[in-house]
Amino acid sequence: MESLKAGAQVIEGNTAAVIAAALARVQVIAAYPITPSSPIVESLSDLCAQGKLQARFIPVESEHSAMAACIGAAMTGCRTFTATSSQGLALMHELLHWSAGSRLPIVLVNVNRALAPPWTIFCDQSDAFSQRDTGWMQIYCETAQEVLDSVLQAYRISEEVLLPCMVNMDGFYLSHTAEPVEVPDPKEVDCFLPGFEPRFHLDAADPHAFGGGTAPAPYMEFRHQMQEAMEEAKDRIVRVGEEFGRQFGRSYGLLELYRAENASLLVVTSGSITGTAREAVDGLRDQGLAVGLLRVRFLRPFPAEEVRRAVSSAETLLVLDRAVSYGQGGTLAQEFKAALYGQDRLQIFSIVMGLGGAPVTRQMIEETTLMALERTLDPCRSHWLGGTI
Repeated sequence: MESLKAGAQVIEGNTAAVIAAALARVQVIAAYPITPSSPIVESLSDLCAQGKLQARFIPVESEHSAMAACIGAAMTGCRTFTATSSQGLALMHELLHWSAGSRLPIVLVNVNRALAPPWTIFCDQSDAFSQRDTGWMQIYCETAQEVLDSVLQAYRISEEVLLPCMVNMDGFYLSHTAEPVEVPDPKEVDCFLPGFEPRFHLDAADPHAFGGGTAPAPYMEFRHQMQEAMEEAKDRIVRVGEEFGRQFGRSYGLLELYRAENASLLVVTSGSITGTAREAVDGLRDQGLAVGLLRVRFLRPFPAEEVRRAVSSAETLLVLDRAVSYGQGGTLAQEFKAALYGQDRLQIFSIVMGLGGAPVTRQMIEETTLMALERTLDPCRSHWLGGTI
């Protein structure tokens, strides 16, 4: 596969995920194809069949079985990978809990796609946001370059804290759109991400049971350990990101700020919509308005302390929500309201937009930002914008 060669290439987000999995030297891949993540599965299958990737590819009959196979492989000490989208991720739900509770460092690339019905193949983030309480770490990528880099970092972080990680990219906007990506040298990747050395695994010569019947007291302890691992992951994410930056010249953290200096309003985003929001922020800055941007990279663990520091001088947050908790409102806005509870000086507005692939334009973001600055929005509810509304 030509794109596995190091250097600058123009590739799609799906291809970036394939390259990252290959560079990570995954040992077992189990997957069931679903649009728009199918090219990831197909390309990895081809690489395995051609002998270019020394991994076992397991074709299965459903996404539920794909995650079950990854769990079994990870329990034996293998570095495992899978990819899915939308209904496929929903079908995995039971086993997402099982893999996290088993403390298995599985990496899953989820190509974000709206949930049915009505049937759609287009993008929003409802599939991944609905899995935020399963115990998986979650990364939301803005570019194909970040997809590649995040998969490599996900293995380092997951294998250190023993929690699985979901790397999300927006369907079609990233998965099927080509852009320049710097593919790292495999030898440098090997230095950053050595071979997987599991801390525990199934061993026929030394049999143990994992995940069996447990009394209430130790069950509480196991769950508390998962929470502690999530908290520990925040420091690991920052440290691994800094190390990655020193080695490859690109660094990432828990969140990103753009033109946030002296900003009275911050537009809050996640995923590829960030690029459009940057353009809107630039336009509003040109008009003399003190507007900046905050991009959430990690939804889990949620960087509450980092958010509080980032918004310390802001007066208003405009959260662009592409997932909804029905009966409550925009999901990302809820995370911010919880993290910033008690800071009465802040007004937090939620705009639900872009569901099911509905277009989100620079003009839409600029107009809603002006409304937020003028305080003509209601902070007690989510406002819906776009589509046929």
